[in-house]
Order: sequence, then C-alpha cells, then structure tokens
Amino acid sequence: MNAPVLTAGKLSDGLIEAAREAVRLPAGARIVAAMSGGVDSTVTAALLARAGYDVVGVTLQLYDHGAAIQKKGACCAGQDIHDARTAAESLGVPHYVLDYESRFRDQVMEDFADAYLRGETPIPCVRCNQTVKFRDLLDVARDLGAEAMATGHYVRREVGASGPELHRAADANRDQSYFLFATTAEQLAYLRFPLGSLPKPAVRAAAAELGLAVADKPDSQDICFVPEGRYTTVIDRLRPQGALPGDIVHLDGRVLGRHEGVTRYTIGQRRGLNVAVGDPLFVVRIDADSRQVVVGPREALLTHSLTLKETNWVGDGEAFAPGRPVLARVRSTREPAPGRLALIDGQPAVVFDAPEEGVAPGQACALYAPEAESRVLGGGFIAGTVRANL
Repeated sequence: MNAPVLTAGKLSDGLIEAAREAVRLPAGARIVAAMSGGVDSTVTAALLARAGYDVVGVTLQLYDHGAAIQKKGACCAGQDIHDARTAAESLGVPHYVLDYESRFRDQVMEDFADAYLRGETPIPCVRCNQTVKFRDLLDVARDLGAEAMATGHYVRREVGASGPELHRAADANRDQSYFLFATTAEQLAYLRFPLGSLPKPAVRAAAAELGLAVADKPDSQDICFVPEGRYTTVIDRLRPQGALPGDIVHLDGRVLGRHEGVTRYTIGQRRGLNVAVGDPLFVVRIDADSRQVVVGPREALLTHSLTLKETNWVGDGEAFAPGRPVLARVRSTREPAPGRLALIDGQPAVVFDAPEEGVAPGQACALYAPEAESRVLGGGFIAGTVRANL
C-alpha cells in the first residue's frame, strides 16, 4: 500500500483538531470511515488518518443500473467507487467495497416505489441512512474491530448529561439533521461526525490543501439512483401499475381532467396539472385507491396537525409525551415550526401553533427542542394530515 501523501497546513491543522474533538477517542483507536467517493467523506477519512487514528475505509456499492452509473452528482456507484478506492490508496488506509445492491434495492428502492404507489412522497435518503448505512454498515464496522464509525454528514454529536445528543450542523446551509432523525441512541453512541462543526468552504479548502484529488468534485445532488432526476423512470420499471390513468378532481367534487398515474404527482405540486379553472390549483391530496388526484386553492394546503409512523426518539424524558412543545421540520429546506406533541386516534402526532403549508404523507418530520433549537429529539414519517379550518 502506498504511504500517505498528506501535508498539513494552517487550515488543515485546525480541522484535524476539530476532528479529534468530534471523535473523542485516544490516538490509535480504529475507526471505520464510510467513504462514498465525495469530498466530504474523503476529507473525513483524511482528517482522521492525519489525527493518528487507525482508519479503515469502507464503500458501499448500492446500485448499478444503466444511466445511473454515469449520472453526475450521484454516489455509491461507478466513478464514485473508483474515487473512494483511489482516495484510500493515497491516504495509505485499507479499503473495502461491499456489494449491498440487493439490500439497497429491497430496503430503499422498492420502498421508494411502493410509497409513490400509495400516494405518498417518500424520502429515500432517510431510509438509506436508517437501514443500509446506519444499521448494516455499523455491524460491519464492529466486525472489523472499530471503536467508532465516522461519516461525512453535516451534523454534530455532543455528549450531554444523559449521553450523546444529535445536533444540527454549525453550517446551517449544509445541515443534514433532517435526514438523520431516525438515528437511534445506540447508533449515536457509536457514530462520529467530524465535519459537523465545520463550514463547507473550509472542508473544500482543506481538501485542496491536503492534495486530495476530489477537492473540486461536485457535491451529490438529487436521489442517487434516479437517472437525470426523472424518478418516474425508476417507478415505472419497478411498479408499472403506478402509470394507470385516473381523474383530477377539485375539492368541490368537480372532475377537471385526467392524469397518467398517481405516481406523477406530489402534495403541493402546481405545474403539470394541465387543468385550468381561472385561479391557481395545487395538488392537495392523492387518493391512490381510487386513482384520484385532488386539487384545490393554495390555502387548502395548510395543515393543522399531522400523525407519525415509525417514530424514533433520541431526546431526554418520555417519548412523545402529549403536550410537550417541539419544533417540527416537515421539509429539508424549511425551518422548524413550533408546535406540540399529541396523540390523534392513538397515533403520535404534532399539532402546529400556526398552520403549516404543504405537509406531505411519506416525508419525514424531524423534531427539535425549543429550549435548545439545535438539538434533534427524533421524529417519524408523516402518516396523515389534518387540514386547517380557515
């Protein structure tokens, strides 16, 4: 194996110290670094190696289907695996590629297609973190004798009075805590996030300073297994029945037109409806059983409350105690909104202080602590919604 080629400068020295602070393990401890081939995971592995840890790089091959291999801004296939292998060699660390294609298809891609078929708007990045990466890969890391597994996610792990806590990243523009709400307390005890306290420009600058070949590589975008961003291509192949036609129906019961499959629509969608009644119309509900896409005015998107399924709690105290104040984030690009926990028909729920717009079943709802707004309490997948009465 080639010797490491890293040369530290003023910037990378500071980031190395930040990595030590994030890891909090003695020098020489074995750490598995999840390496996707992108700049973030590569810098993570590089900082840990430079900090004196016994780093083992692991890359997952998750898909390999036609155009997706050549898709720019993807991860975990083709060129990205090559980049991860090359980076590990330059760092002088052992590297393994694990074929998880069948697991990824069963646990992420099939779930993605089924969710659209149910009229939901899925979020496969959460499912991937929840299953393939933070469950299966952690088992591999333990089998390799590692004391921790590190990833390039932009979140912070802080140790509080009751143990490890999950917090939003210091760089609000890069924060990925929404996608990690399903991280369990047991997983959090083992995981490390060396980039969580760092701004993205500093990470790229450190990659260049350290001579990493991926320093200028574009960030991953969209859904990794969807070629050219056309998610219907994947769904049509996996669940062709999703393309069965049906009616576009107004909230008042009028049939306004026809559609070519419920999987083509998401809550809040305005474009591509091909119907007109004068005022702008939005998708407000998808009834998969009757194959109806229900549309209405923008105010019909306002949501009073939502119910949750597959909930996870990493906060202190009783999980989903009714009446507890929370900040609820229903979209990755939206700031958390104040509300309180409740039970609706026996299901965990969130009631908003003020109506929230465009809440879609199938999306994640990440919960944060109002008294410490960066702290993630947990969350769940949105099961259903209750419209606001205006």
